Amino acid sequence: MIMRALITASLCAGWALHGIGAAQAQSQTYPNRPIRMVVPFPAGGPTDGMARIISDRLGAVLGQSIIVENRGGGAGGSIGAKAVATADPDGYTILITPGGALTSGPAVHKEKIGYDPVKVFVPVGQLIEAPIIMSVHPDVPAKSLAELVAYAKANPGKISWGSQGFGTAPHLLSELFKLETGADIVHVPFRGTAPMLAGIIAGQVQIVADPSTTSLPHIEAGKLRPIAVNSKQRIAKLPNVPTVIEAGFPNLENTFWLGVVAPARTSPEIISKLNGAFRESLNPPETRARLANLGAEIKIGTPAEFGEFLAEELAKWNGVVKAANIKVQ
Repeated sequence: MIMRALITASLCAGWALHGIGAAQAQSQTYPNRPIRMVVPFPAGGPTDGMARIISDRLGAVLGQSIIVENRGGGAGGSIGAKAVATADPDGYTILITPGGALTSGPAVHKEKIGYDPVKVFVPVGQLIEAPIIMSVHPDVPAKSLAELVAYAKANPGKISWGSQGFGTAPHLLSELFKLETGADIVHVPFRGTAPMLAGIIAGQVQIVADPSTTSLPHIEAGKLRPIAVNSKQRIAKLPNVPTVIEAGFPNLENTFWLGVVAPARTSPEIISKLNGAFRESLNPPETRARLANLGAEIKIGTPAEFGEFLAEELAKWNGVVKAANIKVQ
């Protein structure tokens, strides 16, 4: 079993306290022009869909247009992330992202991506969580996680696991699956969620672990068979699908999350205003209902709390990368 990596105090402090002592911006007039919210992945994925739902209400709260900009590409979404990291720290360019650009990607591509997320970003806040569902192509005979493990072990090197790209959380989850089960599976990286889902539906790969926000429609259509829920609890729309914890593989527990960061040196006043605006924008029942329909749950806290969470995630994936001896391709 792979033990969760310990969180270093210095890493937590780096995320949680970044920006204290930064130059004070003219926050009283912020914002007075449109805000660019960068999604570091192609359109059509879970991050893009939820960013657009959130942006509608966020613009109304702040009284300015929110421009959602897809900047996909690079290791773990690093192109979009670097665009934000090098932007002016004035609150007009922010990054909305899952772990790829902030935790799993940097854990794999420390040198390649060209930035240290702890140093170049300041946390604004976590926004939502959504369960991850491990699914297989209907031709795979396994109907449970135990059966899938047995099937993979009986066919070493012949079963493939698709992900949104090398260095994404689903990629590292596939490596964790191998470590925890001893199964010899092949990782196949795609360029985004939509190509990955198209790949498994076409039978190019046999396993995916994808958020409910994008996988549920294909499960409901019979194009994918759910094997287990990687999150801590079962989900309402799939009440008969057990969690990985129930199936005996607690270390495979992982949740899709979405959060916002801004360039380092963005003033604490602007960070606080953005955090409050996101909190207010996610509060209306209609917004909650739209996200709940995608299987997502509101989870927003303070910037410091998000910083501590990011430190824990980065430490966890660093541990997986080391244990699996993952090398940058």
